[in-house]
Amino acid sequence: MENKWRTMLAKKKQAKVVVLDKDFAGIKAGSKLYVATPKVIDEYIRGVPSGQVRTIERLRNELARKNRCTATCPVSTAIFMRISAEAALEELADGKSLNEVAPFWRVIDPDSKLATRLTVGPEWIAAQRAAEGDD
Repeated sequence: MENKWRTMLAKKKQAKVVVLDKDFAGIKAGSKLYVATPKVIDEYIRGVPSGQVRTIERLRNELARKNRCTATCPVSTAIFMRISAEAALEELADGKSLNEVAPFWRVIDPDSKLATRLTVGPEWIAAQRAAEGDD
């Protein structure tokens, strides 16, 4: 299978902290904004135990706190969430098992707009959560 998403996930990027000079995505000017990387988001997702879920808001808050920032960029986080999820789906298509890939279904809510953009869709995410007892 083509590994477009895994290639994006593997790109060597550095996380950064920026001080906003104007309001951005509901975050006030002057705030320290943490901009993660696809790998940072993927590692966070891999740390969510089976049977538990996290909200993207919680993910962003925890990463911001860990990096001494006011917030984590919501725009790049959503993009990186999709990269992690689609890379996991590529791995599944290549024969890896669910417990070998980033369990994105524990962080992406089946009712979210992001879920509708994924290759598998909201129903698949809901089914994985139900199978793990997350419902």
